[in-house]
This record gives sequence, structure tokens and C-alpha cells, in this order.
Amino acid sequence: MAEDGFREFVQLRYGELLRTAYLLTGSTHAAEDLVQSALLKAYRRWDLVDDPMAYLRRALVNQRTSVWRRIGSRELLTGVLPERGRADGSAAYVERDELLTALAKLPVRMRAVLVLRYWEDMSEADTAAVMGCSVGSVKSQASRGLARLREVLRPEPRRAGDVMEVIA
Repeated sequence: MAEDGFREFVQLRYGELLRTAYLLTGSTHAAEDLVQSALLKAYRRWDLVDDPMAYLRRALVNQRTSVWRRIGSRELLTGVLPERGRADGSAAYVERDELLTALAKLPVRMRAVLVLRYWEDMSEADTAAVMGCSVGSVKSQASRGLARLREVLRPEPRRAGDVMEVIA
């Protein structure tokens, strides 16, 4: 019976879990691996899991943090392919790619807080519970993370003197 419930849950929520994992990892392949690992962990304890989404979000964050500790900063998985023109020329695609690239440059915990708070639309308290930290830590990580994203996504305009130095 529990197996049927698990199978139904996965069919309903796999896409959502994969999107969250992608935002945490920046790579389609790493996201798939992360979701598989979290689902395996959940399956083994399915009868004990009260809130499957909360359990799996926490498993995704914990597993991602564990992998990051193991590989350190030696590897940056962005999942971004080389530039190719788009037929529709849509700026939305460019903005999305820029955001994903900027997210990939953030520390793992900061990135996880931003994904949970603003992509998953979780409250500060719920994010703190998933992350295993205080609400204050969530607030500071979110504030710092948003500030870093702003720096990357909207670099300060150069002063006229800077441009002249580059040209000269």
C-alpha cells in the first residue's frame, strides 16, 4: 500500500522536485541525480514520512550541501550550453539564463535559501526548518544573496574615465 502512495506522489510531484533540484544545482544531470537520491532516501522511510514535500525538500538541500562539501569549489556545474541564437529573440530566455548563471555562483546555503524562499515561495520559518537553521540566518542569507544577485545581474555603470582608460 505504501508503495502505491509513493508511486502516486512521485508521479504528481516529480517535475516540481526536479525544478527545485535544478535551481539548487544549475545542471539538468545533477538535478536528476539529486532527485533520484532524495526519492530513494524517502522511499526507504516512506511509512515514517508525515509531510513528503517538506521531507524531500530538506533531503534535496542536505544532499546538495553534502555533494558541495565533497567536491568543494573545484567544479561549477551550470548546465548552460554555449550561446545559440533563438528564433524568437526573446529577452526572457536571456534573463532566465543570466539568473541561473548568477545563482550558480552563490554559495550552496545562500542559493538554497533563495530557491526555497522565492522559487518555492516558502515562509522564513518553513525555510529555516528545511535548512535546519534559525529564521535570522534565513533572513541574513536571503538579504546577502539578493544583494549578490543584484551585483551580478546589474553591474554598476562605468564612469566616463573608466571607458577612456580602456580605449587608451
